[in-house]
Amino acid sequence: MAKVLSLFSGSLASRVATRIVEQHPDVDCVYLLYFRSPFSWDSEDLRQLVKAEWPRAIFRTQSIKKEYRRLVEISDDGEFSLTLSCRNCRSMLFAKAVRYMERVGAEYLVSGEVPGANRLTEKQIKAIGEDLGVADRILRPLCVGASRKRGLPKWADHNRAWRSPRGGRAHLLRLAEENGLEVTDPLAACHRCKLMTPGFGDRVASLFGEAGFTLNALRLLDFALYYKIQPDVKVVLARDEREKRDLQNLFLPQDLRVYPATPHGPMTLVRANWSAKTGAEQQEIVGLAARITATMAGAERTETVPIYYRLESEDETLLLNARPFEEPEEIAQLETVELIPLTEQEVPVG
Repeated sequence: MAKVLSLFSGSLASRVATRIVEQHPDVDCVYLLYFRSPFSWDSEDLRQLVKAEWPRAIFRTQSIKKEYRRLVEISDDGEFSLTLSCRNCRSMLFAKAVRYMERVGAEYLVSGEVPGANRLTEKQIKAIGEDLGVADRILRPLCVGASRKRGLPKWADHNRAWRSPRGGRAHLLRLAEENGLEVTDPLAACHRCKLMTPGFGDRVASLFGEAGFTLNALRLLDFALYYKIQPDVKVVLARDEREKRDLQNLFLPQDLRVYPATPHGPMTLVRANWSAKTGAEQQEIVGLAARITATMAGAERTETVPIYYRLESEDETLLLNARPFEEPEEIAQLETVELIPLTEQEVPVG
């Protein structure tokens, strides 16, 4: 009887691969290992999903904190590479999973990888296991021929392997139904990696080019309305209540809080090296942030809007009247990178 460890992301591909291996009569124990990192969205429903679909499995999570910079591949000229970042990430996750596999005494590691997903070829996928010296212990039920290696048990070469790269999504849905899984993605795990969102990696590359940045600064990149005004000024807006709660936790003592006098307007965080600015430069930054805030508050372009502002470390709140930008393009030109939501056609299956 075999004990297996699943490199579990919660995506449909990960769930299908795990279920295919789990249902084999020679498997008597399944571990699920879930990784968290600053580049992944966490879901509060993850444990409920595991409890519902794998009530007998042993579920563990691990956090990637100290090594998170190694996940992102940025060239010498500051360009972000999604393909190389995916390779770096997969290599690190597999290395950590192999160590955990040895600790719990699991014979095999299960992965829901699919060639082409996240721009990784089958050759690149295989190379990860070979570099770690465990190529013959990794089971990829959704990869054609990936299990057909010398030294693997016959049961690992599953008949229902991935066979239609172009119709991959439809085939995955059929496999999910055949194995008694919900075909939906309740955790939105296909959107779990922030780096898969077009533009986010470029924001990260820009931040990594700064000296002494922190995880707090990295979390600011999550907000769609994120503006970087060179060389050292950031303006971040939270629009709805959820974003406001998240942004509230990121204010530092020297950050400037900007908000309209009208209820339900946006909350704005301004971060700058204030001590290096002249009084005129400081007022220019405050004025710009106030205009952005007034514009996003939905005010008429011909009206001035009362805007409050104060440093987090001070009690005094000041007021100025700001005129919104007349054309949205004026704000768009300020933004370092625009974040574009993934469409249904762009959703990765792995």
